[in-house]
Amino acid sequence: HVASRGRGKTFCGRANPTTGALDWVEESEEYDYHQEIARSCYADMLHDRDRNEKYYQGIRAAVSRVKARGERVIVLDIGTGTGLLSMMAVSAGADFCYAVEVFKPMARAATCIIKKNGFSDKIKVINKHSTEVTVGPDGDMQERANILVTELFDTELIGEGALPSYEHAHLHLVQVGCEAVPHRATVYAQLVESEQLWSWAQIRSVQVDERALVPPAAVRECAGAHAVCDIQLSQVPPSAFTPISPLCSMFSVDFSRPVSSAPRSFSCRFVVQAGGRAQVVLSWWDLDMDPSGSIVCSMAPRWTYSDPREYPWRDHWMQSVYFLPAERRVCEGEELSLSVSHDDYSLWYNLSEGFCRPCCTCQAHLVWTRPRFGELNDWQRTESYLSALRSVLGKDGVCLVVSDGSLLPIFAHLLGARKVFSLENSGMSKRVIEQFLEANSLKNGVQLLAIRAEQLTSADLEGEQISVLMGEPYFSTSLLPWHSLFFWYCRTALARLLRPGATILPSSATLYLLGVEFQDLWRIRAPCGTCEGFDVSPMDEMVQQSLDFRESREAEPHHLWEYPCRALSKAHPVMTFDFQQCVPEQPINSQGTLPLIGRGRCHGFALWMEYNLTDDITISMGLTKPVNEEGECVWSPHRKQGVYFLQTPWESSGDGHTAVSYNLTFDPSIGDVKMDFSVTQP
Repeated sequence: HVASRGRGKTFCGRANPTTGALDWVEESEEYDYHQEIARSCYADMLHDRDRNEKYYQGIRAAVSRVKARGERVIVLDIGTGTGLLSMMAVSAGADFCYAVEVFKPMARAATCIIKKNGFSDKIKVINKHSTEVTVGPDGDMQERANILVTELFDTELIGEGALPSYEHAHLHLVQVGCEAVPHRATVYAQLVESEQLWSWAQIRSVQVDERALVPPAAVRECAGAHAVCDIQLSQVPPSAFTPISPLCSMFSVDFSRPVSSAPRSFSCRFVVQAGGRAQVVLSWWDLDMDPSGSIVCSMAPRWTYSDPREYPWRDHWMQSVYFLPAERRVCEGEELSLSVSHDDYSLWYNLSEGFCRPCCTCQAHLVWTRPRFGELNDWQRTESYLSALRSVLGKDGVCLVVSDGSLLPIFAHLLGARKVFSLENSGMSKRVIEQFLEANSLKNGVQLLAIRAEQLTSADLEGEQISVLMGEPYFSTSLLPWHSLFFWYCRTALARLLRPGATILPSSATLYLLGVEFQDLWRIRAPCGTCEGFDVSPMDEMVQQSLDFRESREAEPHHLWEYPCRALSKAHPVMTFDFQQCVPEQPINSQGTLPLIGRGRCHGFALWMEYNLTDDITISMGLTKPVNEEGECVWSPHRKQGVYFLQTPWESSGDGHTAVSYNLTFDPSIGDVKMDFSVTQP
């Protein structure tokens, strides 16, 4: 969902599978609040025991240092959220705490939680942005604070505006020489070579029979988009990359002193550990909760731990992947300098000094997401499409491709189709494919049409009828697996332009369902109850109310390759969509039972599409291998799968006697799938 607020109303951008576009739907202002709360990280943060314990230790130590100086302890907590850190401060002995929270529903929740825990007389919740807080007899704060407590960080450390907030706080809200929790942040980086990760940044050549399809020079030489790629780096095994550099300490920020949000650059010299291609920077950060650095909260991935069981999983802070503007050959023993630059909200890396921010000039990095680059570089997937095309294309073939920024029309031309047309959803994606055609001297091989399917006429096709209608399908607005059924709606709109007996590729799609036990992802939706001894149940109730608001129990998109889970059932086909036929007017309903055959706790269900290109070629957007006896799941990294979380997990004995009753309905009028699940015990 994308939201824009007006006076008392919210306009929400929702993916509409029937049109392939974002629809702006007018909702009440509360709707956006509920969406933000329901999909927020609050539960994940409250379940982050390592974070909470380290903050509590740091706060106790800071309060003790101020008390040792004989001062009253006045705390400023910026971005208080649930009020947890403020309650920690008062419990540690603070005399008073100002808790600042800009998000009105969260400020209300914090007030409720603080009252429930009996701290209302010592904590004042201020529902403002910290830069609007005033100090003085008639101000929001009576005096400046001598302890600054914040949790303003994202995976990139500074992406939520931490630097400007600290800068303002030191100028206007806290005393000179104040204590800060956290006291310091340090950013670390490691330069690596990784074919897997680099495939998310640059498109590779594709071999189509005797012809190599090469990427345009403009794409190869483009520095790409500088935006961070945040992932669960623990799920990228060390075998997937070769370290070029040691782990470098790039820079630190001391939050107890005045902080500047002005752009800066830092560098670290090192000796190359292994020759190869310098391509990617892996990065994370640590928080020192005290000046001595004895209380450390680290974002390092699991594989850096000598005992992986000690790794504290969290999803609200992950790790960062940055792509160099260009890969560079390096030799073992060579001395290099890795540079990092930042403005007030983002970081970027380079192997040269200077403040030059990478910027996409080829437009491909604006059209294709990082997972999309990886998908286009997946040679096994590409070979499946090429094999399917070879089996259906004839020399008299007239092909029409419906997918965003797809290479399929070029493949069809190279495999001998007489005419190839392609519908592009935007001028930008059209220009990217034009570059590929020009770079391979195929400018007249494919006609790119910036026309919607329902607007296409026989004249646009030069009087031809379509013999092969194909799609991956891929659409940039798709979030959930069934959103790609926009292809089906296009096929329906184009029925009048198809030859009798025309081939539709894929011919059908099947929606699959799998009961799963998550290793960690369950935390983001699980109630917390108490956190570090404080009752935060009002937050649980608030999240549940938001989940129950209007469109309560729906699936949400996740890249499941980042979130290990164990299958508790077999992969079960629950619904098939026949692209040989037009979209029906009536809903498609599927009901049945799914036995839970694995022992464990069923947290919910994974859903994905499999596309049947031909009778014997299928592309899975979910599981890429059969589930083994231990229930191990291997997921496609290219597309997000749907996840339906149960409000309360179901216990499975693994004997198959516990079964799930499902009821799924595809509503063709809105292109969405509604679902309901219940459990039957023996």
